[in-house]
Amino acid sequence: MTKRDFLVEIGTGELPPKALRLLSEAFLANTRAAFESAGLSFDRIEAFATPRRLAVRALGLVESQPDKVVEKTGPAVAAAFDKGGAPTPAALGFARSCGVALEQLEQAQKDGALKLVFRSFAKGSQTSTLLPDMINKALAGLPIPKKMRWGSTRDEFVRPVHWVVMLFGTEVIPAQVLGITAGNQSRGHRFMHPAPVTVSAATNYEAALRDAKVLVSYEERKTLVRELVEAEGAKLKASVVIDDDLLEEVTSLVEWPVALTGRFESHFLEVPSEALISSMKSHQKCFYLLDSQGALLPNFITLSNIESTDPAQVIAGNERVIRPRLSDAKFFYDTDRKTSLEARTEQLKNIIFQQELGTVHEKSARVAALSGFIAAELNADESLCRRAALLGKADLLTNLVSEFAELQGIAGYYYALNDGEPREVALALNEQYMPRFSGDELPTSVTGCVLAIADKLDTIVGLFAIGQPPTGSKDPFALRRAALGILRIIVEKQLNLDLLASIQAACAGYTGLRLKPGLDTQVFDFLLERFKAWYQSEGISVEVFQSVLALKPARPLEFHRRVHAVHEFSRRPEALALAAANKRVSNILQKQGAEFSKTAIDPALLRHDAERTLVAVLEQCRKEATPLFADSRFAAGLEVLASSRDAIDAFFDAVLVMDEDLAVRHNRITMLGELRSLFLQVADISCLQGN
Repeated sequence: MTKRDFLVEIGTGELPPKALRLLSEAFLANTRAAFESAGLSFDRIEAFATPRRLAVRALGLVESQPDKVVEKTGPAVAAAFDKGGAPTPAALGFARSCGVALEQLEQAQKDGALKLVFRSFAKGSQTSTLLPDMINKALAGLPIPKKMRWGSTRDEFVRPVHWVVMLFGTEVIPAQVLGITAGNQSRGHRFMHPAPVTVSAATNYEAALRDAKVLVSYEERKTLVRELVEAEGAKLKASVVIDDDLLEEVTSLVEWPVALTGRFESHFLEVPSEALISSMKSHQKCFYLLDSQGALLPNFITLSNIESTDPAQVIAGNERVIRPRLSDAKFFYDTDRKTSLEARTEQLKNIIFQQELGTVHEKSARVAALSGFIAAELNADESLCRRAALLGKADLLTNLVSEFAELQGIAGYYYALNDGEPREVALALNEQYMPRFSGDELPTSVTGCVLAIADKLDTIVGLFAIGQPPTGSKDPFALRRAALGILRIIVEKQLNLDLLASIQAACAGYTGLRLKPGLDTQVFDFLLERFKAWYQSEGISVEVFQSVLALKPARPLEFHRRVHAVHEFSRRPEALALAAANKRVSNILQKQGAEFSKTAIDPALLRHDAERTLVAVLEQCRKEATPLFADSRFAAGLEVLASSRDAIDAFFDAVLVMDEDLAVRHNRITMLGELRSLFLQVADISCLQGN
């Protein structure tokens, strides 16, 4: 089957940079899906994107759809002819609908019955006739939240469309796309090559546009931007911090990148570096540089979209633009330091945290009390934790945070140091928001850990109390992220914290609300459930997680250690047999209830050698494993219990638990209770068998 290369390019006004990659990937996916749905095979398909264009190219696209047999099924033969063999109206109607005589119909087995069938051959359509509709539908399916309309047409797109290129090999497909007639005329760089660019064939696309000062490959342009920026940093013998999001955005802003290095006055370095960096990245789309000691340098690297004959003028222009932004940051910083954080806390009474949960000032008081409780649990400094909690939200009232919202917490750290607060308190003001996102760093100070846990826990408890927990995929307050953050801090920082008791302390802080009974358990279950995805990402089975969840240890650190111990145990050859035995024991005990519970095994009632052996093995396991479990050495304890497999198997093979002698029966059930209680010191390993 003959093939040709296909190219479509949609030329537009400046596309939104943060949406460019998403639009490009969606255009590619939609076009690919259209080809596959129509049965049009191709060798490779790829996307191109710049600020002024979206393009897709399919290499080796077949010239037509394959011919195919079309089969239409009619009524059953039994219903198509009467007893005399004459056709019924059903048969005649089916033949008429197929446009053929009754004699041209065939008979075939379908769904267990002999039916009338009409078969015909449909010739595949020419690809060139299908392409216009496919591309229009692919564009209509792009994820554009708000479309624009331009001129007198009713066509809508993310930005006005100025030209369309559509080539199949060297043939122009004369389609109408978003009000524009497709051709082979593209456009080069807006300033360096404003003249039309003829694309003679799909394979010549990149070369034709490169000559016109446009790099159409997004990935090639992104790689070049990185190389240019790093080269500029090397000239200053400095390291450039290349933020991935900023790199993506800059790549989406230029068609012909040129890196230039500018400078700002050194006195701006008196301002916290985070504020300067935020200003350079967010407002000016610049990369910043660090010296060999990791200190911020008074330089920035910007990407120009033009090769200037006088780069110094371009640099000077960028310096003029960036200077007022840095001046603002310095002014805000200098002004804010004139008022202490403590003096601002009273104003928090005017900021609503949540309508039903009161003000930020009230939240700070609750978090301070909860921080004191958690600090006592962890043997941390209660006074420092309470102090950090009371000052924690004061920087929300500063000019710097009002201008740079992302500096919340960071600003608090600098202002607390300026006020003479202990460094531990200052650190905690920033660390209370950690981890800010998945995989983010955790607090480094104990006070920061305490405040971060307390702040998140207060929010979760409060929103659950007013009936606003996450539902389905909706989590407007990011409570799942906050819950996982709490667990990460406790586990990764090795904090032996009683989470259930902490939740109950948080509930006690909401004195103005009528809390529903069981709220503490509801929040506790919600938090523990966050462990599930965590362990799945580590390759730990749901059954292992459920085995520990069944016991609901109140301390997440212990929960975590138990899960890893059971995971290790589950890979032992004895695991499945012991899980099955535990399942069997659990079922027996559930059926008997508390009626047969005994305080101790009676040796006089042991009638069988297998019983006596099991009792001896259980006693030895208890002596060895119990101190290990008490020391949270769960893996070592389970290794001891694994040695009981042979004795347990022999017991069930040789002994009838439900003996006719009630006293013997009671004794054997007590043995099983002892066996089960040993394993329940870690987990309910019967869960390893599944349902």
